[in-house]
Amino acid sequence: MTLQQMKYAIEIANKGSINLAAKSLFISQPSLSGTIKELEDEIGIDIFLRTNRGITITPEGSEFLGYARQVVEQYSLMEEQYIEKKVRKKYFSVSTQHYSFAVKAFVEMVKELGMEQYEFAVHETRTHEVINDVKIFKSEVGILYLDDFNEKVLRKLLNESELEFIELFPCSTYVYLWKGHPLASQQLISMEELEPYPCLSFDQGEKNSFYFAEEVLSTHEYKRIIKANDRATMLNLMVGLNGYTLCSGLICEELNGSDYQAVKLDSDEIMHIGYIKHKRIPLSTEGKKYLEKLLKYQDLVL
Repeated sequence: MTLQQMKYAIEIANKGSINLAAKSLFISQPSLSGTIKELEDEIGIDIFLRTNRGITITPEGSEFLGYARQVVEQYSLMEEQYIEKKVRKKYFSVSTQHYSFAVKAFVEMVKELGMEQYEFAVHETRTHEVINDVKIFKSEVGILYLDDFNEKVLRKLLNESELEFIELFPCSTYVYLWKGHPLASQQLISMEELEPYPCLSFDQGEKNSFYFAEEVLSTHEYKRIIKANDRATMLNLMVGLNGYTLCSGLICEELNGSDYQAVKLDSDEIMHIGYIKHKRIPLSTEGKKYLEKLLKYQDLVL
C-alpha cells in the first residue's frame, strides 16, 4: 500500500467518480481503476462499489478512507514542516451531541489559542455520527453522555471501534424550557407535570435507537413527542408549543439567548458527560486546551 494509492482513493471519493478523478489526476481512467483494484486486493476490502450509475463508497471503504486521509494529512504536514519549511497550520476537529456548552468551550479554545493559521471544525451532530467521526479520524474528540441505560451498549460499540470514554463530570437531569412556560417558575418538575406538554427530542436518523437518544429517560412512554434536527428548531418549538427537553442543565445564554432556563427534574437519573478518543493516541495541544475549557463546567453541575 502506497501513499499515492491512498491519494488516488481519496480523490475518487471526493469527486464521486473514477472518470472525474482520473481527469483531475491527469492519468487515464483504466490506469486509475487498475491502481485502486490493486489496493483493494492488497487490503482485502472493496473501497468502492462500481455500478452503471457510478461509484458508491462501502462501509469498509469509508473507514479506510478515514485512516487514509489521516495518513495523507500527516504526511502533508511533515512535508510543510521539514521539506518546504512552511509555517505549519494547526488542525483540530470535535464532534458533539447537541450541547451548547460544548460549542461555547470550542469558541473559548479558539479565542485563547489565537493562532495565525488554523483549520478547525465543530460538528454538532447525532450520537452515532459523533462516534463514527472519531472512529474515522474526522474528529479528534467526541462529546456525549453515558447513563445506566445506554452505557453497556455504547461502551461495547466504542470498544469495537478502538475508542475510549473518559468522564468529564456527572450531571443531574434538568427540564429545559422557555421562561414563559407554565412550569418555568417551579424549583422542581415531575414527569407527571410534564405530561400535557410535548417532549422534544433530537432525531437520530437511521440509528434511531433508544440507546442513541441524546435525552435521558428515552424509554419513557411520552404522550406527545416531537423530533427535531437542530437546536434552533428545538428552541422555536419550546416557545411555539410550550415544548421541553431533558438535558444536563448546562446552558449558554450567549448562544441560545436569555429566554430559556433549566429546572431540576424530580428524578435520580444521572448523565455522565464525557469525551471519546482513540485508544493509545495522545491528544493534541488543541485537544487538551479544548478539554480544559470543558472542565470548567464541573463547578456548575449537580
